[in-house]
Amino acid sequence: MTTRDRWHRVVLKLSGEALLGDRQYGVDPAVCRSIAQQVGSAREAGVEIAIVVGGGNIFRGLAAAARGMERATGDYIGMLATVMNGLALQDALEKAGVPTRVMTAIGMNEVAEPYIRRRAMRHLEKGRVVILAAGTGNPYFTTDTAAALRAVEIGAQVLLKGTKVDGVYTADPTQDPDAERHETITYGQVLADRLNVLDSTAVSLCMENDLPIVVFDMKQPDNIRRVALGEPIGTIIHGGGDA
Repeated sequence: MTTRDRWHRVVLKLSGEALLGDRQYGVDPAVCRSIAQQVGSAREAGVEIAIVVGGGNIFRGLAAAARGMERATGDYIGMLATVMNGLALQDALEKAGVPTRVMTAIGMNEVAEPYIRRRAMRHLEKGRVVILAAGTGNPYFTTDTAAALRAVEIGAQVLLKGTKVDGVYTADPTQDPDAERHETITYGQVLADRLNVLDSTAVSLCMENDLPIVVFDMKQPDNIRRVALGEPIGTIIHGGGDA
C-alpha cells in the first residue's frame, strides 16, 4: 500500500531528541504535551497508533561504545532510556485523556507490560495508544529497526518517521542549500544513495515486507494527526509502484 489513503493502524517513530525541546538533556514536558495532543487528535479520528521512541536525549549506546564502553552494555543502557521516555509520554497522553499502555521488550513488570504481539494488537483494537519501549530487547539494533519490526509484527499499514526536516532530500538540507526534497522515493534509492533517514536495516525490513515509510516534519503543529490521516505531507518511501 503506497497511496496516501487514510491509514487505519500506524507506528510512529520518534527520536529521543524530539522530546528535548529547548533543553540540552532529558524531557521537556511541554513537548510531550504537544505530542500527546496531536496523537490524541489522530486517535479520535479513528487511527490506531503505536509509538516507538528512542533514547538519545538521555543516553546513546553507540557514543558510549566510542568512548570505551562495551557496545552491548551501552545499548542496554540506551534501551532503559527509551523506557524512561515512554513513561514520560504515557503520563502526557493520559493527562490528555488518551488511554495508553507502555510495553517493553525487556521485562520490568512493576512499570510496564511485557511486549506480547497479540496483546499489543488487542490494546490497539480497544482504542489505546501503545508505546513500545526498550527497542527489540537486543543490542546492536537501533530503535529505527525496532519500529520497523514492530510495525510489521502488529500489521501496521505505514511507518511514520517524525524528524526535524519536512521529508527526504537529495542531500542534507542544512549543509547543502541546493538540496531538493523528494515527494516520493523508493527503498532502493534510499539505500543506494545512503540517505540517512532511517538505518539500512530498518529500510531493508520495510522493503522486504512492502511497508511504506513516511518521513515528515513533526515540529509543525498538527502534523502528526495530518500525516496519520494520510495527508500528502513529507516524503513517502515505497517499493516503486504508484504513490
